[in-house]
Amino acid sequence: MTMIAPAKPEVAPGCFPRAENRCHVVSNESMNSEYRLLVVDAPETGLSAYAGQFFHLLCPATPTEQPFLRRPMSIYRIDRENGQLGFLYKVTGKGTRALASLAPGDELNATGPLGVGFSLPVGTKHVAMVARGVGLATLAPLARMASAQGAMVTAILSARAPEFLMSRDELEVAGAKVIEVNDVEGNSTPQDVINRLRDIHAETPIEFMATCGSNRLLSLTRDLCSEWRIPGQVAVEAFMGCGLGMCFACVVPVRDGQGNEEMKRVCYDGPVFGVEEVTAW
Repeated sequence: MTMIAPAKPEVAPGCFPRAENRCHVVSNESMNSEYRLLVVDAPETGLSAYAGQFFHLLCPATPTEQPFLRRPMSIYRIDRENGQLGFLYKVTGKGTRALASLAPGDELNATGPLGVGFSLPVGTKHVAMVARGVGLATLAPLARMASAQGAMVTAILSARAPEFLMSRDELEVAGAKVIEVNDVEGNSTPQDVINRLRDIHAETPIEFMATCGSNRLLSLTRDLCSEWRIPGQVAVEAFMGCGLGMCFACVVPVRDGQGNEEMKRVCYDGPVFGVEEVTAW
């Protein structure tokens, strides 16, 4: 029987190497009408990052945008061979519009890596991940980590329409079997996803689940993990102030092992939590 590892490493979050870094932009390309991929030369501490952690990016001031707070960005790609980090982001407001203005050679101030990421149970043979929208950015490095540890990886990617589905190539290169669903084709409802996961589990038992990007996906992941008695983790998204655990702007309610509710900081205690801990965000 697979041993369930702790949802978080035993060291305190503040013990992870982190720094304020000046990175240079390698590329900042549009992936479709909503998403862009920002690639930067990684600082030495950045290459020590692992799946689920994030960087706090200082968005540049432009003639039309003057963002005040940094923006937390999940690490989408850790390219240790070329010394680069990738961030997949959706352009939604002044901060991300400012990020979209960055060109190759520009400097970007990035603090990190921050937070507590994913940890797989030792000996896991099959990992299933379900993600929607930009939640894909958080789970892509987990696919690489799981494959490197010898696990089979199945990824269900969900979006509003086929043109907004991304990361298939990234995940397949990482060794994942990818299943795409979307609202337009009517195959992305929670029940549709549950049915697919049940079929997958019947063929090759799932031993660990991960999710990000949707409360509905969190709910079905939590229910299936409970039913199958397997561990699962969720990467929680939140607006942040400092990103360092000091301002308490990103607290969310979580449950402890006895079912008692307490408030925890997404930036410091997370962003990755056990699915049994988080009710919603």
